[in-house]
Amino acid sequence: MSDADDLPEPDRLEGAPHPRDTLRLLGQDGAEAAFIDAFNSGRMHHAWLITGPRGVGKATLAWRLARFLLTAPDSGSEDGLFGAPPPPVTLETDPEHPVVRRMNALSEPRLFLLRRPWDTKAKRLKQDITVDEARKLKGFFAMSATDGGRRVVIVDAADEMNTSAANAVLKLLEEPPANAFLLLVSHQPSRLLPTIRSRCRTLRCQPLSAESLVAALEAAGAEMPEDTAATMALSDGSVGSAFRLLSDNGLSTYAGLVRLFDAAPKIDRSRALAFCDAAGARGGETTVDQALQMIDLFLTRLARTGIMGPPTPEAAPGESACLSRLCPHPGAARFWAALQQSLSERTRHGIAVNLDPAALLLDTVLKINAGADEVMSAPV
Repeated sequence: MSDADDLPEPDRLEGAPHPRDTLRLLGQDGAEAAFIDAFNSGRMHHAWLITGPRGVGKATLAWRLARFLLTAPDSGSEDGLFGAPPPPVTLETDPEHPVVRRMNALSEPRLFLLRRPWDTKAKRLKQDITVDEARKLKGFFAMSATDGGRRVVIVDAADEMNTSAANAVLKLLEEPPANAFLLLVSHQPSRLLPTIRSRCRTLRCQPLSAESLVAALEAAGAEMPEDTAATMALSDGSVGSAFRLLSDNGLSTYAGLVRLFDAAPKIDRSRALAFCDAAGARGGETTVDQALQMIDLFLTRLARTGIMGPPTPEAAPGESACLSRLCPHPGAARFWAALQQSLSERTRHGIAVNLDPAALLLDTVLKINAGADEVMSAPV
């Protein structure tokens, strides 16, 4: 095994199978049917924008589409004495097909995976998909031209391309090589260049039902709790979010946040310090990244409460009472939604410039506490 085999993959959720190894996709029958209909019509678009919330199977769908495109016969092709094969009705492929096996090993010459690269100097993944990575597409298409058949590019995630990389991909979308297909995974399509969006056909993946979510978690090897209500409530139909909750002590972290903010705007400062220090400690059960994700989730549910009422079922003991008190009306909902966006941008910047994690987390907690004071003291 080479050193490259040990590098973290930006498109893999730690502890879960990579999307290329996940042959079964649950809950996205509509998106699959739309693609098959386009394929069978003989009017296939060359670029597909796969959108939807994080963790609902977008990358898994992209790999299923890629396997299908690289193994399915050309539309209208003849097959000896038996004529043209019947039109496909599913995206299923033979897992033992040579192309599929090469794809799983990342050695299929007609597939290019564009994703964030590893920074050898900093010993970490880069924050963006760089233009140098995007420029490799030119060489990929030049070398693949003599192989025949379709060629596929997966961009995961397209939101992570920097401006120069996005412009390089845009050129391909404007003048696509023959028999080439681009599959762009996007969590936030609004962040993409409008010209990229306009040149793609959209496949939207939906949040999973509770039944599909449980089945997907079990297939991913997650250890399911006896009571799944809190997991279902917090994951919002995302198997990725649910997997993180179950594997990273997320449910306990969220419950701790509810207890902490239940006293807002007079939170126990010593408890806040202890929570943030624990998250910033190496090897701790709670990481800063996870704690910030749970805070973002808390603020999302808080803002929704002012519009739709407290969520049911509760994701932690006392959650409904806490959220109802802090966000009693639509005006408060707007305040919390704006604060969430502001804090999210601030924490992303803080992480990018390597601010002290515990200090960044504590500052976030204190700003939420100050926000509670502003909401509680404002006239209705």
